Amino acid sequence: MITIKNVKKIYPSKNGQISAVEDVNLEIKEGEIFGVIGYSGAGKSTLIRMLNGLEIPTEGSITVAGRQVSQIKGSKLRKARQEISMIFQHFNLLWSRTVRENIAFPLEIAGLRKPERLKRVDELIKLVGLEGREDAYPSQLSGGQKQRVGIARALANNPKVLLCDEATSALDPQTTDSILELLVDINKRLGLTIVLITHEMHVIRKICHRVAVMESGRVVELGDVLDVFKNPQQPITRRFVQQVTEPEETKETIEHLLESYPHGQVVQLTFVGEGTEQPLITNLIRNYQVTINILQGKISKTQNGSYGTLFIHIDAEEAEAAKAIDYIRTQQVGVEVITND
Repeated sequence: MITIKNVKKIYPSKNGQISAVEDVNLEIKEGEIFGVIGYSGAGKSTLIRMLNGLEIPTEGSITVAGRQVSQIKGSKLRKARQEISMIFQHFNLLWSRTVRENIAFPLEIAGLRKPERLKRVDELIKLVGLEGREDAYPSQLSGGQKQRVGIARALANNPKVLLCDEATSALDPQTTDSILELLVDINKRLGLTIVLITHEMHVIRKICHRVAVMESGRVVELGDVLDVFKNPQQPITRRFVQQVTEPEETKETIEHLLESYPHGQVVQLTFVGEGTEQPLITNLIRNYQVTINILQGKISKTQNGSYGTLFIHIDAEEAEAAKAIDYIRTQQVGVEVITND
């Protein structure tokens, strides 16, 4: 559906050239939800804007839904953009128009007749859950409702690709989850290819099938979301994964408990897929002469399965603790001993 080959984007400046995107190569499959994550300045916004021709690559090529958007201009580009819609962080709604009129706007531009236009708008209002708010103005809507209008408007012309530029960054966590659930529903119902950029690993974890991690204009890591959670390769990726798997208070909690329990070992366990459902701690206590204290734990769901981390304190004789840890490894659970006696 989307092919990005050897793409570079360089901007001139008073102090010389600035490379925003450097030698990016990606293949995004039809019908998948693909995430691009990176901190500010990583190049992700520039990359997504090149997918619909808002920015032109300095080098390389970009093909979306069979059209090489990096080469076309004018009417051909406008036609291509009907199949490549976009939603934004700050909604970009027309404040003088109602919900219904905002959603109808791209259909007016496309020249759709009024009866067909009204029918399509009603379908979209129902799809995004805005029944009863058709005649409200943006100033009368919550942030989540505004983004639902933005999504409905983006879907008006039946696009093949939906680009999401930090679409949930301005929303509270609960509203963010409801918008992400809506995007998953749309993806499943319509078979729509979704590309989203974000700096929040929660967003990637919640809905994406695959993820590209960007740093300094380059893609430094790429893979299935569950694989990236299970085995992050780059330091930046590990930091992003820790946003979800290790709450901020984890380190503080462990340090405090280590003072309370000066003997034994602190172990980090990593569970993937079915491993999150097995009674591991129960089996350890039953089969080995160990005392287990659970320090911190969390299970996260991804589109491809569950991923969990658990920090435990094992108090036992050295040989018995070693046996217990060896047993854990046989259960296809990742083990990292954080500290020893």
